[in-house]
Amino acid sequence: MARWAWFGYISMTESFSLSYRDAGVDIDQGDALVERIKPLAKKTLREGVLTGIGGFGALFEVPKRYQEPVLVSGADGVGTKLKLAFQLNRHDTVGQDLVAMSVNDILVQGAEPLFFLDYFACGRLDVETAAEVVGGVAKGCELAGAALIGGETAEMPGMYPDGEYDLAGFAVGVVEKNKIIDGSRIAPGDVVLGLASSGAHSNGYSLIRKILEHANPNFDAPFDQGKTLAEIVMKPTRIYVKPVLSLLEKVPVKGIAHITGGGLLENLPRVLPESTMAILEKNAWQRPKLFDWLQMEGGVEDAEMHRVFNCGIGMTIIVAEEDVEATLASLRQSGETAWQIGRIEPRYRGDPQTCVV
Repeated sequence: MARWAWFGYISMTESFSLSYRDAGVDIDQGDALVERIKPLAKKTLREGVLTGIGGFGALFEVPKRYQEPVLVSGADGVGTKLKLAFQLNRHDTVGQDLVAMSVNDILVQGAEPLFFLDYFACGRLDVETAAEVVGGVAKGCELAGAALIGGETAEMPGMYPDGEYDLAGFAVGVVEKNKIIDGSRIAPGDVVLGLASSGAHSNGYSLIRKILEHANPNFDAPFDQGKTLAEIVMKPTRIYVKPVLSLLEKVPVKGIAHITGGGLLENLPRVLPESTMAILEKNAWQRPKLFDWLQMEGGVEDAEMHRVFNCGIGMTIIVAEEDVEATLASLRQSGETAWQIGRIEPRYRGDPQTCVV
């Protein structure tokens, strides 16, 4: 009996065959996505790219015009804004959000973005959705002047619910060593300029979703300037790279802050010397209707608004008073909406480093 049972076991094993697709991973779908990505990545090619999509590693040569190049890197994701992308079935903008969060961060130190890599993870790969997302990544790279030179698509059954995915990415840029912007030259009397945001960008969406859940709005109804609420809350993060790099060639900028998670109150201190503080005037810029609506529907206090959201200012630039007009002229010539929104003052014991009045 034991002998026949053993032979029977062998026979059953030999007739039982599983594939990767049976386990939930479709290699053919992954290959199809790579083919869809290649022409998108090709549009982002720039000087320095030595290899294209598809290799084990991407090669990039630092441009020879740099004398003492310092590499600057940044990594980020899109956060819970993705939950709204799933809910509203809008996937064409979150890729730009992904790029923006990293390239705007490294821009703060004066770096020119060189290249970007993305990571797309899902439970089951939907080529159409993934292609929409990567299309947004490619658009963001074009806006930033960065090459999309590689990335990873991970199909992991059981890790994510059907229809959902996660995004992460990182950018590498370069700046001349003697041109690094670190805020050390900021002093009382300097002026804070604000560049308009495109909306909430990719920050504060846990609170935004909580407010939306409470308000239960009609996402398809007109909301602001002919745009629906769905369009407004999913509007991609503005990429400031080209206008700011152009500005840096003309004006001695002292400090730059990317207004991300932590809002105005927690991001400006990251570039200010301990002995200084920034006083911002909330009536100095135009706050988008979205933030007024969120504050009203959520009953959010002013201080909390400024600690969570950008409130209409996506990036701040600090310059000497004599450089204000030239800075504003350069930014506006590049298509940016910019305002003089505050000033730098001495900071004494117990003072916050940033306050909005």
